[in-house]
Amino acid sequence: MIKFLSRAWVMFILGAVMPSIVSACGVNSQCRVGDRHYYIALPDNYDGRTKIPALFFAHGLQGSALGTIRNARLRQVSNDLGIALIAIKSIGVSWASKNAPTGNARRERAEFAYLDAVAQDATTRFAIDRERLVMAGASTGGMFTWNVACHHNDAFAAFIPMSGTFWTPQPPSCKGPVTSIVHFHGDNDQTVPLTGRFARGVQQGSVPRSLAMYRAYGEFRAPRSRRVSGLRCEVSRNRNKDILNFCLYSGGHSFRSSNVGVGWRMLQAAGKI
Repeated sequence: MIKFLSRAWVMFILGAVMPSIVSACGVNSQCRVGDRHYYIALPDNYDGRTKIPALFFAHGLQGSALGTIRNARLRQVSNDLGIALIAIKSIGVSWASKNAPTGNARRERAEFAYLDAVAQDATTRFAIDRERLVMAGASTGGMFTWNVACHHNDAFAAFIPMSGTFWTPQPPSCKGPVTSIVHFHGDNDQTVPLTGRFARGVQQGSVPRSLAMYRAYGEFRAPRSRRVSGLRCEVSRNRNKDILNFCLYSGGHSFRSSNVGVGWRMLQAAGKI
């Protein structure tokens, strides 16, 4: 029957149908990028037209994008912030960060290429602002987040690493533009201690040393102590008003979705997203 319709009507029908086909992925279905995937949760008030920021979240060891997107508390935090939550998946059981047990140069490049592909795909499928992408991650996902912040940060406006830092040897410096980082860590973390430990045949890095390196790299001022939402924080800025904040909470190696909200609001207050 469609052959009897005018060309204009055919184009109108295809234009109405194609967006739903292109965007046919989300919380319950994978968004495919090559041989990999991600999931996305959009805020309840998303109108499909107004550009919104997005949070890329990197899972921990043996985690998954599906597990991230099914985290009801994290979903609620992102919904309350009015942002998209993009759950990403490592190439193996954990992220191929530099010097990690599962890392090497080829796998690291594949992880970076995957992030670029997800950023391109998500901002094409959905009304997401390419200039307001933030990456966060917990545990080995936090380690990967630090690695991206230091070695492949062009796609992101800021970073929120949690309970993880570089594997050793830690980089003496970074490359690319200086950006904002808000790091969260438990003061009694025994899995990824603040000073690191020997694990899986390699040595974890030191959070204080990572912060000191990035403070020098970004020419951040000496940190000041502040209490923020019950957290003990050391906050700092540079001349470009980038922020480098470090917040401790009481407890061990745990992921707290509420800290994502705290970090996001810090970045908002600094005018970074």
